[in-house]
Amino acid sequence: MSEPTLIIFAVIAVIVIAVILMYNGIVGRYNAVDRAWASVLTQERQKNKIIPHVEKMVEQYKLHEASVLTEVTKLRNAISELGDSQVDASKLVATEKHTASLLQGLRVAVEAYPDLKASDTYLKVMAEISEQQEQVGAAIRIFNRNVEEFNNGIQMFPSSIVNAMFNKKQPIKAFSDAEAQAGFDYKPNL
Repeated sequence: MSEPTLIIFAVIAVIVIAVILMYNGIVGRYNAVDRAWASVLTQERQKNKIIPHVEKMVEQYKLHEASVLTEVTKLRNAISELGDSQVDASKLVATEKHTASLLQGLRVAVEAYPDLKASDTYLKVMAEISEQQEQVGAAIRIFNRNVEEFNNGIQMFPSSIVNAMFNKKQPIKAFSDAEAQAGFDYKPNL
C-alpha cells in the first residue's frame, strides 16, 4: 500500500473511533440521567413510609382537618404517578408541591393543637419528613447535573451530529422549582 492510502485509512479509522466514542458518550450520559431519575423516585417513594405516621398522628390528635387529610392523599397519589419509564420533571414538581402543602397543614395543626408540638410522634414525623426532603433535594441536584451533561452531550458540536444521525435522543427537561424561583427578584437574561 502506498503512503497516501495509509493516511486515508488512518484518517477514516480516527473518524470512526471518534464517532463511536461520541455515540457511547451519549448513551452513557443518558443512562446516568436514567439512574439519577431512579434515585429521585426512590427518595420520593420513601415518603410513603412517612404517610402512615402522619395519618396516625392526625388520628391520635383528632386532627380531622380536611386540608391535612387531603394533602396526605394528594401526596400519596403524586408519588404513585411518578413513572419509572419516563423522566417527567413536571410530575416531580407536583409531588414537591404536595409535600410543601402537607408540611404547611401540619404546621397549622400544631398552631391549633399546641400540645402536639411536644408529642414524640410529631417530632419523629417532622424529623423524618425533613430528612426525606433533604435526600430528595440531593437526588434532584444529582439528576439535574446529569440532565445538564446529557443535554450538552447531544446539543454540542460534533456530538450533536452523531446524535442526529444515530441516537436521535431529545433534550430532557431538568427539575425546576417555580416556587423557589418566585422568591428571587433576579432573573438571568439567558
